Amino acid sequence: MTQPAKATKKSVETRHRILGAALDLFREHGFERTTMRDVAARAGVATGAAYYYFESKDAIVLAFYAQAQDEMQTIIETALDQSTTLEERLRAIIQAKFDYFAPNRALLGALSAHTDPEHPLSPFSVSTTAIREQDIARFDRAAKDSKVKLPANIAPYLARLLWMYQMGLILFWVYDRSENQRRTGYLFTQTLKMLLLTLKLAGLPFLKPMHKLAGDLLKVIYNEE
Repeated sequence: MTQPAKATKKSVETRHRILGAALDLFREHGFERTTMRDVAARAGVATGAAYYYFESKDAIVLAFYAQAQDEMQTIIETALDQSTTLEERLRAIIQAKFDYFAPNRALLGALSAHTDPEHPLSPFSVSTTAIREQDIARFDRAAKDSKVKLPANIAPYLARLLWMYQMGLILFWVYDRSENQRRTGYLFTQTLKMLLLTLKLAGLPFLKPMHKLAGDLLKVIYNEE
């Protein structure tokens, strides 16, 4: 009666070993140059076994993305619980990404070539919808907990815009060759100040003519005309 449980545990361990082996190879040789046969050999399993757990290298990367989301969840939620301002909350979310993905920065750089929404590894693809929506929900919570007030036609887009802001920072970070990514740190600090100031000014009456223009533009960007 205990055999199924043992088999399940072994299956989980094998899958984890294959995933770890693949990530090691991606770091060492790059995503494109690594083959599933290489992954199987490094993990100590047959090539067919590697394909049993992951149908492709893309599937391995998607599993890595999902694992990252799960492992960062508690860290980010705890940081959000302990934060009191929007600045603190945005810093907590984005810094958690920098810290977590630091060992895989080169891999993210290689994967950044896949931005076409038609590619399964794109952060804008159907395959990454669940991960993207979970991430956007964190920004939505950060804004709501901070009681950010924006015009009614712009407010629904805020979480998605904050997510895009994060993605821009991460893209800059993966290609930042300065020592300890110093330029990214400066960019993060300065653009966050600008972002927070923009949000404060957005509700001022004299900017009302801009609200409709901004709202119409966002509808086009998000294909909601």
